Parts: sequence; C-alpha cells; structure tokens
Amino acid sequence: MNAPHPWMSLLSLAGRECLRVTRLWTQTMLAPVVSSVLFIVVFGLSLGGRISGIGEIPYDVFIVPGLAAMAMAQAAYSNNSSSIFQARSDRYIHDVLSAPMRPWQMNLGLSLGGAYRALVIGIAVLAIAIPLTDAPVERPFALALAALLLVVLFGALGTVIGIYAETFDHHTFVNNIVILPLTFVGGVFYSIEVLPSPWEEISHANPIFYIVNSVRYGVLGTSDVSVGLSFGVTAAIALAVVAWSQYLFATGRRLKA
Repeated sequence: MNAPHPWMSLLSLAGRECLRVTRLWTQTMLAPVVSSVLFIVVFGLSLGGRISGIGEIPYDVFIVPGLAAMAMAQAAYSNNSSSIFQARSDRYIHDVLSAPMRPWQMNLGLSLGGAYRALVIGIAVLAIAIPLTDAPVERPFALALAALLLVVLFGALGTVIGIYAETFDHHTFVNNIVILPLTFVGGVFYSIEVLPSPWEEISHANPIFYIVNSVRYGVLGTSDVSVGLSFGVTAAIALAVVAWSQYLFATGRRLKA
C-alpha cells in the first residue's frame, strides 16, 4: 500500500483537533461567549449610563473589541496548551511524530483546532455584541488581520506551554496568572490616556495592550497608539513565538521523551 500523502495526514490531524472542539462545544465555545456577553451586559449596558464615554465613543461600545480579543486569546491558548499536554500525557503525540508529515505540518495541524475555536468565539461575540451596543465594524480588513495575528500568537504560545508543561496546573497557571491579568490591564475596559504617569508608560510594556488596540482599530477605527506600532509589535511577537514552537517540533525536544 502507498504511504499516506503528507497533506492528507495534515488534514486528518487538523480535522481531529477541530472535531475535538466541536464535540465539547458547550465548554469550548458556548461558555466563553456567554461570559463575554455578560461582561458587556454588566459593565456596558448596566453601568455604561453612569460611566462617561471614552472620548466620543460610548462605554458599552468601547469595551466590545477588548472583550472579543480577550475571549479569543484565552481560547486559542487554552485549546492548544491542553491539546498538546494531553497528547504528551497519553503518548498520542508519538503517533503524530511518526506520521508522514514535516515538523511544520505537525505544528500547524495541532494548532488549527485552537484557531478554529478562537475564531468561532470571536465571531459569535461580535455577532451578539454589535446588535446589543450598535458597535460598528469600521475596518473589517484590519479586524481580520488583527484576529489572525492574535490567534497565531496565542495558539503558538499554547503549543509551547503545552510542550513544556509537566502537569495540567502548569498550563492553567500561565493562563490565570499571566495572560488574564495582562489582558485586564491591557486596556480592555479603559483607555490608557486616563492613567496617570508612570502607569501610562508602564502600559506600553504590556504586549497585550497592542493586541487589544489592533482589534479595537478594526472595530472602532481608533487606537491608543499608532496603528502601525500595534500591528508591528503584535506581528513581531507572533513571529517569535511561532519560531519557538516550530523549533520544538523540528528538534523533537520534550516531545519524544
């Protein structure tokens, strides 16, 4: 019999990862969407009338892009980190490594489940939030690029952490102690222009600040910093993390152990 074609192996692996997400849709997709919508209802609609808008933008509209970005980032990271860790724990990763695929195809196939999950969540959050808040989508192409960079960055980060994690707690630690706090102080609920010095300057050292502003520019057409800087920083970090994850697959470090 002929050996399977590498592209067929890639499609099978990606299909498995996406099916894994779909079968557990109440946990993987419904729960994050409900949480984001509750943030919009509580902070935007309930308190928005008592909070002055950010510039000329109503508060309930202002928080929509950041909440969508936060949900997508957590989904892409959590999916890939848990998937890789489980594959290592169950020794299923050895079947993937022995398949007729190149390292980048293995990396991509295992990562597409997280991308699929994050994009579905992002689309669902915006589809619900836009009618609720009358938020516009000023620059759809910029929004698509920002979402792609976000998914690539956090998906690759999840892959790296999933490879290094020794226990399941390690992957949740990074999400709960690093990603989530940085997201909350990354300008999701406020503009850094309202912060006094030195907190405004410190916010510029937070990489998630640039990611949130990239998504906000796509939705609202506004950003706290230069649009080019936001996309440039996000792309540079995404490229570095992808290169790291690809190095681990190319060398097999911690994957063949």
